[in-house]
Amino acid sequence: MIYEITDTSKVLLLFGKWEETLIWSCLQGIMGKIYADDLNNPASAMAVLGDFTFFAGKPNEKLVSYKPDGHTQNFMIMIPQNKHWQNAITQFYGKRAKIVSRYAIKKEPDIFDKGKLEKAVASLPEQYTLSMIDERLYQMCMSETWSSDLVSQFPDYEVYRNLGIGAVICKNGMIVSGASSYSRYKEGIEVEIDTKEEYRRKGLAYVCGAKLILECLNRNLYPSWDAHNKGSAALAEKLGYHYSHTYTAIEIYDY
Repeated sequence: MIYEITDTSKVLLLFGKWEETLIWSCLQGIMGKIYADDLNNPASAMAVLGDFTFFAGKPNEKLVSYKPDGHTQNFMIMIPQNKHWQNAITQFYGKRAKIVSRYAIKKEPDIFDKGKLEKAVASLPEQYTLSMIDERLYQMCMSETWSSDLVSQFPDYEVYRNLGIGAVICKNGMIVSGASSYSRYKEGIEVEIDTKEEYRRKGLAYVCGAKLILECLNRNLYPSWDAHNKGSAALAEKLGYHYSHTYTAIEIYDY
């Protein structure tokens, strides 16, 4: 049996000092869910939020194979706590599993250069407009596949208004780039940045990212960044972050 854990104190030791804000969101009961092999004395646990699942404790095939109710997507990014979990995941999913590298970015609250970020925001060319995400822009983000991840972990605008924060760049009334909260934990957000394909490499993500970081700092929120590729890591460093380490993730297809 696999159980949903509501008393997250039961699994704190399993996740240890894992510095992933999506795990923190689940443990804090703000977003996502925790599942484990036992309600009272779990030896294995997983934190699930959006497209991400984090496995901790003793490797458990039942947990690896468990698909929570309501998860309709056919893609998942699984993060193993160690090689034993990695082996359990790849053995179960076989050809549906693809091992990839992701890039952890250091969590350093006081490293941002506000002046530099303000210059970045001011550098936006005149043909574009930069706006914070309101209800109309939330709905616009949701309406297109490329931009939906900017807001999609918040089930409606009211939840996003209370927990989320984001900025988008528009051209001719259409969103072309955005930076927003993929998720929220008590002390901050996990950053999501997306740009429409034909508008990439124009510096728009840099402007959106700078605006989001400034708004987070104004609200005493930390804008945590985890890079899915080297380009994302390079953008993070341009905005003032520092690379921490490379880690293994497993993309699951036909989940």
